[in-house]
Amino acid sequence: MGTQKMSIIIGVLLYFSLWASLVSCSPECSTVTELFSACSTFITYGSPDPFPGSPCCHAMNSLNFDVIADSIEQRRFVCHCLMDLIMAYNSNASTIAALPGFCGISLGFTIDPNTDCNL
Repeated sequence: MGTQKMSIIIGVLLYFSLWASLVSCSPECSTVTELFSACSTFITYGSPDPFPGSPCCHAMNSLNFDVIADSIEQRRFVCHCLMDLIMAYNSNASTIAALPGFCGISLGFTIDPNTDCNL
C-alpha cells in the first residue's frame, strides 16, 4: 500500500513538473522521451500494465493534452519523436505502441514504425 501511494505521489510530481515546462515552450524530443520514461518498467518488462491514474498514464495524458493538443504541427513533431523512440527500442515497439490504449487515450496517430507522421 505504501509503495502504491509513493508511486502516485511521484507520478503527480512528475506530471506537474513536466506540465510546467511544456506550457512554456514548444515540445522537444527530450520532453517526449522524458514523459515515456514514466512508463519505463512496462516498456522494458511488459508489466505491470499501466492503468488510468497511474504515473505512466498521467504522463501519457500530459503528452496528449499538454503537448499534442496545441497544433497539428506539434502532433507531427511528437509522432516523429515517437518513431525515433520505437526505432531505438525496436524490441519493445509493441509495448510502446500499446501505452495509449492501456491509458484510454488517443494520440491522433498510430505508434507504429510504418506510420507516416506527415499526414
